[in-house]
Amino acid sequence: MALLILPGPGLLLVLAGLITLSTAFPRLERYVEPVRRRALKAAEDSVASPLRIAGSVLAGLALIAAGVLWGTVPGLPLEGWPTGSGLILSGLILLALLTYSYRRTHPHPASGHASAPDHD
Repeated sequence: MALLILPGPGLLLVLAGLITLSTAFPRLERYVEPVRRRALKAAEDSVASPLRIAGSVLAGLALIAAGVLWGTVPGLPLEGWPTGSGLILSGLILLALLTYSYRRTHPHPASGHASAPDHD
């Protein structure tokens, strides 16, 4: 749920869930393509500027920090590692989706032997 309201490409996670559910419920297949288009657009938007990238990274790191806090500090609502690990996992997923989005929209030039000059 946090990935949907925090900055970043959380809609990609919704797409993955919808694709998974559509294998069991074929009537859901009609929703996959519209959600795919929106998810890919949202993923591109999430890495469109350095400010957006920084906000998404900070949100992911904040989720991880909150997870550690909830796992270690007694007296917090819903304290303990079940809540903390959920927050940490959400932060890691956010950072992974952000990395995917960045790599998808900012392809690296082909590396390898073809780009290196040949000196014989």
